[in-house]
Amino acid sequence: MASRLGFPPRRRLRKRRQFLAVQGGGRRVGGKHFLFFVRPREDSPNSSVAGGTRFGITVTRKIGNAVIRNRVKRMVREGCRHAAELFPAKLDLVIVARPSAATAGGGEVAADLLELARRLGPRSAR
Repeated sequence: MASRLGFPPRRRLRKRRQFLAVQGGGRRVGGKHFLFFVRPREDSPNSSVAGGTRFGITVTRKIGNAVIRNRVKRMVREGCRHAAELFPAKLDLVIVARPSAATAGGGEVAADLLELARRLGPRSAR
């Protein structure tokens, strides 16, 4: 079960150029606590993440100190673990926290992520 809910490096955006590509050329979708940038991914046929969505998380210093920023990132990662199969396939998704995310609970974060998945459309449609 732990492997199904994992968040391995191949499911994450890890490099600055990946974040900038999504934020510069992606579609913006606003949520209550987060701003989402979404961009379709063009993978090579032998890619290790052929159909999955890759997630990137950005929490700036405007949100709070390091403790608060890390708490927000942990909640977002947990929400992404549980909702990953609801997102359309072959997307790169950057999640930018808004200041209200600092006071949001885990349930609110999960609800915001589920709303995002619903607004992006069903997984099978892409």
